[in-house]
Amino acid sequence: KQFTKCELSQNLYDIDGYGRIALPELICTMFHTSGYDTQAIVENNESTEYGLFQISNALWCKSSQSPQSRNICDITCDKFLDDDITDDIMCAKKILDIKGIDYWIAHKALCTEKLEQWLCEKE
Repeated sequence: KQFTKCELSQNLYDIDGYGRIALPELICTMFHTSGYDTQAIVENNESTEYGLFQISNALWCKSSQSPQSRNICDITCDKFLDDDITDDIMCAKKILDIKGIDYWIAHKALCTEKLEQWLCEKE
C-alpha cells in the first residue's frame, strides 16, 4: 500500500510522543526511509530491510535469508510488506525502545528541523 502523509499520520497517531518522538519527525523519517510504501524492500550487503519502517532481518524479523536473526520482534519479515501496519508499528516501538529514532539514518540527516511541512493539514 502506498500511504499519503495524512493517512500515515492517522495510522501513527498512537506513536506521537512515544519515546519523546513527535509525529512530524516520524512522518518525515518514514518518507525518506520507504516513501510511505509498505512494499518497499532494500537489500544491503548483509541484510534486507522491509516495509514502511524498513525493518531489518539482521535483528528484528526472520526471513529465509536470515534464519539466524535474533528476531527481536518475533515475526516473519514478509508481514511488514502487507497493508496492515499494526505489526509494523509494534516492532517500530520495540526499535524505538532499544535503539531510538536514530536507528533510521534519515532521521538525523533530514528530520530534525523544519518539521512543519510534515504535519497533515486538514482541509
